[in-house]
Amino acid sequence: MRTPGVGSKTFLKCLDFCPPEQLFSTSRDTLCKLGLGTKTIDAIKNPDWKVVEEDLLWLEQAGNHILFFTDPDYPSQLKEIPDPPPVLFARGDIDLIHFPQIAIVGSRNPSSSGIQIATDFASSLATFGFTITSGLALGIDAAGHRGALAVGGKTIAVTGTGLDRVYPATHKELATEIVANGVLISEFPPGTSAKANHFPRRNRIISGLCVGLLVVEAAKKSGSLISARMALEQNREVFAIPGSIYNPLARGCNALIKEGAKLVETTQDIMDELGHFYQPSMTQSKRTDTNTQSTLDVEQQNLLNYILYSPTSIDQLVNETSFSVENIAANLLILEIQGYIIATHGGTYTRIK
Repeated sequence: MRTPGVGSKTFLKCLDFCPPEQLFSTSRDTLCKLGLGTKTIDAIKNPDWKVVEEDLLWLEQAGNHILFFTDPDYPSQLKEIPDPPPVLFARGDIDLIHFPQIAIVGSRNPSSSGIQIATDFASSLATFGFTITSGLALGIDAAGHRGALAVGGKTIAVTGTGLDRVYPATHKELATEIVANGVLISEFPPGTSAKANHFPRRNRIISGLCVGLLVVEAAKKSGSLISARMALEQNREVFAIPGSIYNPLARGCNALIKEGAKLVETTQDIMDELGHFYQPSMTQSKRTDTNTQSTLDVEQQNLLNYILYSPTSIDQLVNETSFSVENIAANLLILEIQGYIIATHGGTYTRIK
C-alpha cells in the first residue's frame, strides 16, 4: 500500500495473483506483466521499510486498528463496491463497521434549518439503533455526527486524511468525541494530509459502508451528489430532503428525487424502507410520544400557527397578528428554546415542528 503507483484496483489485481508477502520475491518480468511500472517495481524490490515501521508503531497505540481486505472482519458491505480499499485504518470501536449504518451527507455551508434537519434525523435514527456515518466535514456532516452523539448513539467518520490528523482542524474536539463513542476510519496511512482528490475516494467508502444514504441540502454540483450517485450504483437506498425550487441548496436533493431517490419528510419514511434492520423499542415509542406533547400556552401556539416552514420575518408576524413587537419577540424566544422554531438569516424565523 505504501508503494508509489499502487492504488486500490492495482493492489487488488496483485492480490488476485498472489499473497502480498509473495509479491516481494516475484520476478521483475512477472511484475511487469501485471501492468506495474518501473518506479513501482523498483519500490517493491527496495521497499521503504521506515514508513512501514512508522505505521506499525501507530498500530501499537491503544484504540488503533488496521484491517486488510483479506481479514475475516473486513466489512462485507464494502467488498461489494467496484474498488474497495485494500487497507483500512481505524481509531475507536472497530466493531461498529459491522452495524447497520445510515450515511448523512450534504452541504458544507448549509442553512440553519438544514443543520437542524440533519441533527434531528441523526438523533432519531440513532435512537432506532442505526449507526450514523459521514465524512467529518463542515456543515451537514458535522451535524449528523453531533446528532447521533447527542442521544448517546454511535457514529462513524470516514476521513480524507491519515488518522493522525484532523481535517478541518476545527473538528479536533468532535473527532476526539467520535473516537470515544464511535470510530474514525480512513484508507490513507498516518501522515497523509488533506488533498482534493482524497475526498471523492472517501465518499465511496461512506456510501459503501451504509445500507442507506440521506442527503440534506446539496447544490446541483456537489460532493454530496457524488456520494449519492455512488450509493445508487452500489444498490444502496438513497433518500433526499426536498426543498424550495428557489433554494440553490435544495436543487441537488430535488434532482436526486427526480432520479429515483426517495423523498423524505420524516424518519418514518426511512424506516419504511430500512425498518427490517431495526424496530423501535417500547421505550423509544413512549419517549417519542412524550416529546410530541405540546408545552405551549394558547398565545404561543397562536403565534406558532403564523410562522411558516420557511423564513418568516417579525414584520410579517406584526402585520398578520394582533401581537405587539415586544410580545412577539418574547414568544419567539420561548418557541426557539423549546425547539419549535430556529433563527434563520436576516433576522427571520423558520418553523421546524
